[in-house]
Amino acid sequence: MSGRRAGKGQVPFLDLAPMTREVKGAVEEGWARVLATGRFIGGEEVARFEAAWAGYCQVPHALGVANGTDALQLALTGLGIGPGDEVIVPANTFVATAEAVLLAGAVPRFADVSPQTLLLTPECLEVALTPRTAAVIVVHLYGQMPDMGALCAAAERAGIALIEDAAQAHGATWQGRRAGSSGVAGCFSFYPGKNLGAFGDAGAVVTTDAGLADRIRVLRDHGRAAGSHYRHEFAGTNSRLDALQAVVLSAKLARLEAWNAARRSVAARYHAALADSPARPMAPVPGTWGVHHLAVVRVPAREQVAADLAAMGVQTQVHYPIPCHRQVPYLRFADGPLPVAERCADEVLSLPMFPHMTDDQVEQVCAAVAKAVAGKEHQVA
Repeated sequence: MSGRRAGKGQVPFLDLAPMTREVKGAVEEGWARVLATGRFIGGEEVARFEAAWAGYCQVPHALGVANGTDALQLALTGLGIGPGDEVIVPANTFVATAEAVLLAGAVPRFADVSPQTLLLTPECLEVALTPRTAAVIVVHLYGQMPDMGALCAAAERAGIALIEDAAQAHGATWQGRRAGSSGVAGCFSFYPGKNLGAFGDAGAVVTTDAGLADRIRVLRDHGRAAGSHYRHEFAGTNSRLDALQAVVLSAKLARLEAWNAARRSVAARYHAALADSPARPMAPVPGTWGVHHLAVVRVPAREQVAADLAAMGVQTQVHYPIPCHRQVPYLRFADGPLPVAERCADEVLSLPMFPHMTDDQVEQVCAAVAKAVAGKEHQVA
């Protein structure tokens, strides 16, 4: 932490204003360039960000798209995955992961997760395999990557594609490899609240596969043939990153490492303060370097704890209160209990997490959580 201190008061769950202030000048300069050229779709600003994001993710190709859901759908479609195929998805994720599978015409098959990390494991993957499995989407939930070596090996043994849903893991690493660089494709959301967030919706697919990159480049732009405006090779979609958002992302990318380091400092404070508390943070995965998009703890009597924290001036959220396989559109794909995902949905609570938290804010959250969970009889698993 930087030693920043502020008076005690309300601790917001997320405060984007300080990040915006840091990049305001660079964004205004970039937007002036866009206004002068009139290149609002594509153009130099988009190409500049795509090149920078590919380099940051340690891959040769990055394709800007309209949002993270499109990124997943385009990756699946670009791989030829659709009707007749199943795609394994962890049940404990934001619904967009499963939604993208349906939008691609395939069927989501839900898998359970590790009780320690709430991430997919090779064992959970193998249990979910069927003869129709064509791919698995590995979700780097809360900003932490699972054991990608073991998962990639399990996917290779099964003969299926591995796609990374890295929407919460901008800059995370596993054994030095960036999120998005281990699977055949890595899919990112740049929703404003992400570690790297636009001023609206935006997303990207990164890949080492030149052929896949070419197909996604065509699919995101109405299926247009390369170099042609009116010849269409595929039934594509309209999912393009606009130049104004590319400017924002380029400005913020220059600060991402510093912001992630600040998040790690906050997370370390939380872990130390709650080590002997009924509020249990997610266990770290050996070999990973997380970016703590969310600071999630499992708590007893969550609704009461959240209410007590609110009364003490600490805002919280829940990610996620209903597992995907229990959401109405996906009930027909739930073919058995997933006990870890189902239990954690009743226990997870997200604490305030943003890079400009003051020391006083962190201390206030730690003290409030310790007070809110004190004496609770039920202990989480």
